[in-house]
Amino acid sequence: MFAGPGVAGAIRNQFNLVGNTVNSETSAGTEGGGASGGGFTGTASTTVQAAIAKDAKDWTLGEQKAVAEDIAAKGEASPAYAKAKAAMDAGRKFSMKLTDGQTLEYKIIGINHDDLADGSGKAGLTFLTTSTGIKSCVNSGATNIGGWEKSEIRQKMNSGEIWNRLPSDFQSKVKIVKKLSNNVGGGPANKDAAVTATSDKLFLLSISEFFDKPRYDWGEYSWIGCEGTQYEAFKGKVTYSSANPSIANGKWWWIRSVNLSYTMHFSTVHGQGDLPYSSYADSSECVCPAWCF
Repeated sequence: MFAGPGVAGAIRNQFNLVGNTVNSETSAGTEGGGASGGGFTGTASTTVQAAIAKDAKDWTLGEQKAVAEDIAAKGEASPAYAKAKAAMDAGRKFSMKLTDGQTLEYKIIGINHDDLADGSGKAGLTFLTTSTGIKSCVNSGATNIGGWEKSEIRQKMNSGEIWNRLPSDFQSKVKIVKKLSNNVGGGPANKDAAVTATSDKLFLLSISEFFDKPRYDWGEYSWIGCEGTQYEAFKGKVTYSSANPSIANGKWWWIRSVNLSYTMHFSTVHGQGDLPYSSYADSSECVCPAWCF
């Protein structure tokens, strides 16, 4: 259970995290070839072939999108699959300039993981921001009623000020995907809240997208563990025992899950990688958007 409210501004309630550190961006791993480790299998566009021929960290936005669509269409048979998986496993970081001049860094965390909102299949690649230059509250008031769906930060990320900081070349490539959340609110009165879907371009991650199963003492909350499944980049690396600084990026940042025990807070990732903590919804914390190509 999350602890009760503390000092104004932010309440952070620690649940220990078990696991090994997510591989650093310089960790070893073969990034070549197709799914079988060799050259091309089947046909690949010239853009995909160009991406395979270079270091993944140097992929342009166009190449990232082409690789994602090829993987969505062909799965592991895509000649780009092995390259993308190796980049994910190694934590390779990409970067792009925001409209305000800041540099946003990000990495692959999922392959054929998220469902497209139109029901046509999977998005080939899911990315997560690793830089911490964007800050915001979730709501202007200290409430989590309405969850992610009704939150002000969701509006900012899908059509408002956060979305508008992203370059138009990026915006045109993002896939709209279906995200599952407790969109009712936290607290014991909502322990059996229904999990419902939203359609999102940018989104925050959820507790269950970090972990493969709920904590043993969360059993009375039926919605925990139902807000999506653990991303591939975290499998076998993110569990409940110890801090994981490589995930936290040294800062506190929001996730979209509401606080279990109270209606005033949303969950956060701790600055040293413990999850979940929580902060008042009107606190200013880092925002690490995720999205799909």
